[in-house]
Amino acid sequence: MSLLSWLFLLFVGVPLLELFVLVQVGQWMGVWPTIGLVVLTGVIGAALARLEGLRTLWKVKGELAHGRLPGSALLDGFAILLGGALLLTPGILTDLVGFTFLLPPTRKLFLGRIRRSLETRLKSGAIRITHLGGLPGTGNLHRDGSGQWGPESSDRSGEIVMEAEEPRES
Repeated sequence: MSLLSWLFLLFVGVPLLELFVLVQVGQWMGVWPTIGLVVLTGVIGAALARLEGLRTLWKVKGELAHGRLPGSALLDGFAILLGGALLLTPGILTDLVGFTFLLPPTRKLFLGRIRRSLETRLKSGAIRITHLGGLPGTGNLHRDGSGQWGPESSDRSGEIVMEAEEPRES
């Protein structure tokens, strides 16, 4: 499917489907209860996004304090941001998807699938990452036994897992 098709589906198809579902729910429940449902899910979603966002921020700070890159926590943060945005968008289907990204059990399920897909695509070469420069004060980075990135220790001389070009002076 081309990028233009995906964009059309996202910006035309999803709102039309949402409108159809809202009309059906409005006929079944009535206009005011339907509007109340949309407003209520927005308010609950905003509160849940704030709570989960703060929890993830603390996770990021903890990972950084222990000298680890917070990849998992950052992915959680992105999912929370996406879930919050979907919950603030009027509609029932977007609310359902938004809640799946905000609730920790379902978020973990979806992020696990996304992470495995990304790892597969990285290993196959479908995704390439170019790294220019290094993190200040870290020197060479390597992966330790647990798979975490960290500064290269002195007892690992000769083994370079990731190389970085230093920024060129202009």
